[in-house]
Amino acid sequence: MGAYDVFEVTNDMLAIDLSMQSKATEKVPMAGERLPFTVRAVRNESGLMKAVHIRQTAYGRHVPELAELLRVPERYDHEDGSVVLLAESKLDGSPVGTMRIQTNRYRKLGLEDSVVLPEWLQNKSLAEATRLGVSGGRIGRLPKTMLFKAYYDYCVYEDIDWMVITARSPLDRQYEALLFKDVFPGGEFIPMHHVGNIPHRVMALEVTAVETKWAAASHPLFDFFFRTHHPDIDVSAPDAILSKYHMRRPQISNRIGIRQ
Repeated sequence: MGAYDVFEVTNDMLAIDLSMQSKATEKVPMAGERLPFTVRAVRNESGLMKAVHIRQTAYGRHVPELAELLRVPERYDHEDGSVVLLAESKLDGSPVGTMRIQTNRYRKLGLEDSVVLPEWLQNKSLAEATRLGVSGGRIGRLPKTMLFKAYYDYCVYEDIDWMVITARSPLDRQYEALLFKDVFPGGEFIPMHHVGNIPHRVMALEVTAVETKWAAASHPLFDFFFRTHHPDIDVSAPDAILSKYHMRRPQISNRIGIRQ
């Protein structure tokens, strides 16, 4: 199984070998690897429109009713605390993948328009990954994996406590393989306002625990993430580069757990 086949792995990796815990702290020389594309934060409207194009095309393959709403940038793209990542081919500059990261630095996460997060995520710095999209074919696997690594790197760079995602079925299994855990008991699928009211499973992964947990589980992506330097990933750009709007926080529902 190749390191890039992140979404093909199964729960077999969850069998913990305690002797592997020391692997996370080993002093191992960092290997370097170049990519056929770059992954950077969008800095201008031209880059944003590339991200919008690949996003709309990707969603059109699986969720066409939602894709129709993604032909133009969303307000979330311009918010303070949001970063749009774009993977671009070095050969011709064409977009091959995108992801948006929204932190709760300035406002609550988009998913919090639909649910009330449990106590263990309250008063924590959070980053939600949304609008993941890659080009079709096998080339999509590598950009997808690199976008997730960029997501993790960004969370480390910004001192984020928890990575939080919402995933529809069957894509939720991808995040199980990455050792995300359910935010709500039973892995309930809840309609999410910010993703077209499609039922999604809410999952989270503690940023500071990723390296140790993956080492203990002998995760196939461990060396790729923690023993390989990818200079073509750059998450150092400040957020709110495209900030134009400031959204009002949603009102909190009186219902427990799910917002109205």
